[in-house]
Amino acid sequence: MTTPPATPRPMRLSFLFRPLPLRSLSRALLLTSALLLAGCEATLFAGLNTTDQHRAIITRQDIVFDSEHGLALDVYMPAHATHAPVVVFFYGGTWVRGERAWYRFVGTALAAQGVVTIIPDYRKYPGVKLDGFMQDAASAVAWAHAHAAELGGAPDDVFVMGHSAGGQIAALLATDPEWLGAHGLKPADLAGLIGLAGCYDFVPVPQDDPIMLGVFGATPAQQRRGQPVSYVRGAEPPMLLLQGTDDDEVEPSNAISLYRATQTVHGDSTLRTYPGIGHEALLFALSRPMRNAAPTLHDVLAFIQSHPQAIPVASTP
Repeated sequence: MTTPPATPRPMRLSFLFRPLPLRSLSRALLLTSALLLAGCEATLFAGLNTTDQHRAIITRQDIVFDSEHGLALDVYMPAHATHAPVVVFFYGGTWVRGERAWYRFVGTALAAQGVVTIIPDYRKYPGVKLDGFMQDAASAVAWAHAHAAELGGAPDDVFVMGHSAGGQIAALLATDPEWLGAHGLKPADLAGLIGLAGCYDFVPVPQDDPIMLGVFGATPAQQRRGQPVSYVRGAEPPMLLLQGTDDDEVEPSNAISLYRATQTVHGDSTLRTYPGIGHEALLFALSRPMRNAAPTLHDVLAFIQSHPQAIPVASTP
């Protein structure tokens, strides 16, 4: 494992919350699992999004970035930020479900620490397959690149970040030049990739998985087109890969495989594994109610701080 040398950036990495007692944390994790099993996603995300903001955050919602397909995005900005890092976050949901509004806790967590955060829509299966949602994702990143300055961010300090299926989307943008190339950009133009339990190495797709077969195709040759590890050649941006060891939805071998592939060709990648952490808890640890579950926020901020391509953040507490 390699950890790139840190470059100073005036960003507060300390957590602005009162730690949960172990008993309360255990109850929170149990409640999360129960809600997910019951399918009460709206209730779960409503709880994660009840967070008091300790720093001024400006939110702009429903900004249309693709009128043809009716796609919009939400932006969370640190007040008075100048040349701040920008994160474009792609949520998960097995490529079939999810809403950007559910992930407000991601936007507020990062914006409270000086990071402009953009959460876009993308079209879902079965309405579209790989080409459709990857075109949407690339369009969102191109929009972020073009509008970063007016949001208080820096066009040359744009990171892509994603969880689960969103991790696959973010990682493919960072490895396969086809998608960003349609907008005159390339993976190396990104400041970095932050992957949370992403699907990076999944070929061959199990024959009893109709969604992945529908999204990526029936044959290994078709499936490799959507597999990020297939495209690692040394022209990728720096990577931070976070993974819970108790993840029973996306095998930890995905993160390990992408980490090893990048280490072979350029070495600017970091793998962090969290013992005892499952698939959802890794992401939900960004929310205030569950921030003690895993050091997700700390590690994401440290990575952004250590890979600046722009002028340091200037935001108001």
